[in-house]
Amino acid sequence: MKWISEESILIVGLGLIGGSYARALKRLGFHVAAIDIDQPSIDYALENGIIDDGYTTVEPAVVSAADVVVFGLYPTIFKQWVESYQQYFKPGAMITDVTGVKSCVVYDIQSILRPDVEFIAAHPMAGKEVFGVQNSDERIFHDANYIVVPTEKNTPEAIEWCRSLGMILGFHHIAVLSPEEHDQMIGFVSQLTHVIAVSLMGCSDDHSLVDYTGDSFRDLTRIARINDKMWSELFMMNKEALLEQMDRFTEVFGNFRNMLANDDVEGMRAAMRLSTERRAWFDR
Repeated sequence: MKWISEESILIVGLGLIGGSYARALKRLGFHVAAIDIDQPSIDYALENGIIDDGYTTVEPAVVSAADVVVFGLYPTIFKQWVESYQQYFKPGAMITDVTGVKSCVVYDIQSILRPDVEFIAAHPMAGKEVFGVQNSDERIFHDANYIVVPTEKNTPEAIEWCRSLGMILGFHHIAVLSPEEHDQMIGFVSQLTHVIAVSLMGCSDDHSLVDYTGDSFRDLTRIARINDKMWSELFMMNKEALLEQMDRFTEVFGNFRNMLANDDVEGMRAAMRLSTERRAWFDR
């Protein structure tokens, strides 16, 4: 499916990722409107040229004018929004999302969506430890991965369209996974890492540590500055996959503890060599 700059794009949920989408798409010549319940976010986006039009309520004419709708909402709110307002979608409109979990979202949306509108899920693997449109920056996409998450209900044209969206946004690598594959993967590479960072920060309340830490601690705990409302919802909606990854981590961590307790230097060194080898995959 070919993109044309005359297409009208609506962003619903103008946060960090929604705002970054808006910046990139407006720079490319698209007309970009946004809906967000926070008036200061809309004001900021308008004043800084991030969007062309902005609204704090759902305006039927605005939704009906959009060829593309990008949802940057929490999963439960996303589903409620589609249930409440899908009658306003333009026939033939394409909708996509940036949601961090898929199995519990994609099938529900596709089951209730009008047949003349197609939802193709996506997950931009990009972000910062801050949030809000005020911190949006399209450059976060440039070294990042983008995942298209189709189901059997999606047409080949929609899958290709979604891939092309990732390309024009500037993502470094684009992959395709099923919702189940996505949720298993995200449970490990994203959700488990956030659990570890949060847990590590819960291990000490010594404020003076800030005077002694180095880059290793700062790098490991950067994502501990977390949006608790959003991430707790994501964890609960991917509960089984995340618990599986946490149990595996606990097992491996326990094995390393036992090697240390038993003076198993060779075992620890073997584990370190394995971690070095596997970490090199990500430096390519």
